[in-house]
Amino acid sequence: MKLHVRPCQILRGSARVPGDKSISHRALLLGAIAEGESIVHNWLPAADCQATLKAMRALGVTAEQPSLTELVVHGRGLRGLQPPNAPIDCQGSGTTMRLLAGILAGQQFVSTLDGHAGLRRRPMERVAIPLREMGAAVETDGGRPPLTITGGDLRGIDYLLPVASAQVKSAILLAALYAQGHTIVRQPGPARDHSERMLRAQGADLAIQDNVVTVTPHPQPLAPCSLTIPADFSSAAFPLMAALLVPDANLVLEGIGVNPTRTGLLDVLSGMGAEIVWLNQAEQAGEPVADLMVRSSRLQAAEVGGETVVRMIDEFPILAVAATQAEGQTQVRDAHELRVKESDRIAAVATELRAMGASIAERDDGFVVHGPTRLHGAHVHSHGDHRLAMGLAVAGLIAAGETVVEGAEVIADSFPGFVNLMLTLGAELKEE
Repeated sequence: MKLHVRPCQILRGSARVPGDKSISHRALLLGAIAEGESIVHNWLPAADCQATLKAMRALGVTAEQPSLTELVVHGRGLRGLQPPNAPIDCQGSGTTMRLLAGILAGQQFVSTLDGHAGLRRRPMERVAIPLREMGAAVETDGGRPPLTITGGDLRGIDYLLPVASAQVKSAILLAALYAQGHTIVRQPGPARDHSERMLRAQGADLAIQDNVVTVTPHPQPLAPCSLTIPADFSSAAFPLMAALLVPDANLVLEGIGVNPTRTGLLDVLSGMGAEIVWLNQAEQAGEPVADLMVRSSRLQAAEVGGETVVRMIDEFPILAVAATQAEGQTQVRDAHELRVKESDRIAAVATELRAMGASIAERDDGFVVHGPTRLHGAHVHSHGDHRLAMGLAVAGLIAAGETVVEGAEVIADSFPGFVNLMLTLGAELKEE
C-alpha cells in the first residue's frame, strides 16, 4: 500500500488512539495461563497482537472476540496448554516470540516458534540463553528464529540482563512461574514493567526493589486478569508530534498510558520546549493514564542517551522527525538496539529523512540531526517497519509538496486506524 501525504493546513480536535500493544500481548498470554475467564476491553486488534491470539489458539486456548476490541480468554492454567500441531507462526512480532518462549519453556512438550523474514533477522539468543540456564532446551538458527523449545522441569536462576529489555525480562519471569526456587532478574536500567504489574494483580509472588525483580514459587494458580487496556503511548506519539510540528495545531489525546517506563519521549520533549499539558490523571488497570493536551511549539535540539533510551526505544523514528525542525544539533547515543528492531531503524530513518531533505548522519549507536530544515516531499519507504512508516507520514505533513510512503500497510502492525484518525483531525492523507 502507498500512503499519499500532503502538507497539513489544520490539525485540531481530540482523539483516542488504540489500546496499548505491550499490555494487549500480556493480557492474552497471562489470561491463557490463568485459571478462569479473563475479559479484556480495549484490546488492540493489530497484526502483532493477532499473531499472539493465533499462537494461543494453536496451543489449545479458547479466546473469543465479542467485538473487535473485546477479548474473552478462557484460561487453561499454567500446565494446561496443548502441544501445537505445527510450528507456531509469530508473523512479525518479536514480543509474541520472546514472551511465548518463556511460557513454552515450562511445558512438557516440544514446540517451534517461527515468523516472517523480518522476524527471522532479529536476535533470539538473548532469550534462549537464560531459558537454557533454567533447564529448557532451546535451539536457534545461528542465534535467530526459528526457535525449537523442549520444555521441562525448570529451576530458578539469578540472572543479570546484558541489556535492559522488557521482552527478555518478561520471558524469564514467565518461565519462573514454572521453576523450582527463586528467580532473580537484575536489570542494568529501567525497562517496561507491564508484566510485573499484571503478574502481581494475578496473585504471583513477585517482589521489586530498584531494578531487581524476584519471583518466588507460588502454589496458587494465577487469577484471571480482567481489565480495560489504556491507550498506547507509542501510538499516541505520532499524532502528538504532528500537533507539535504543524503550525497552529491544538490536540487533546485521551486516556493515554503514561507508565514512567514508557514516557522517556515526554521528558525529552519537555527539555526541547514542547507545550504538553497533562490532564485528568488517573489509574486504569494498575497503570497510570492521563489526557495530553498538545500545542504547536518551537523546539530546541536535545541530547538523548543513557537510561532514557530504554524508556523511549519505540519513539526514535518520530523523534528524528521532530529533530529536523528543532533549533540546533540533536544527538542520540546509546541506542544500538535500534539496529535490531523491525528494521535497522538508525539506517532506515537516516536514509528516508535524507530523501526528504533532512541533515541527518548515522552513528553506530544513534544519529545526529541538524535543524531546522525545510523538508520536501519525496517517495520514501517503510522498510517493513510500522513506526518508520508513521514517522514518515508525520514528516509528510510538514513537508513541501506530496510525500508518498511505500509499504504503508505495515502501519496495521500496531496502529490500525491511524490514517482515519489523522483524517478526522484535519490531515491530508490518502491510501492507494
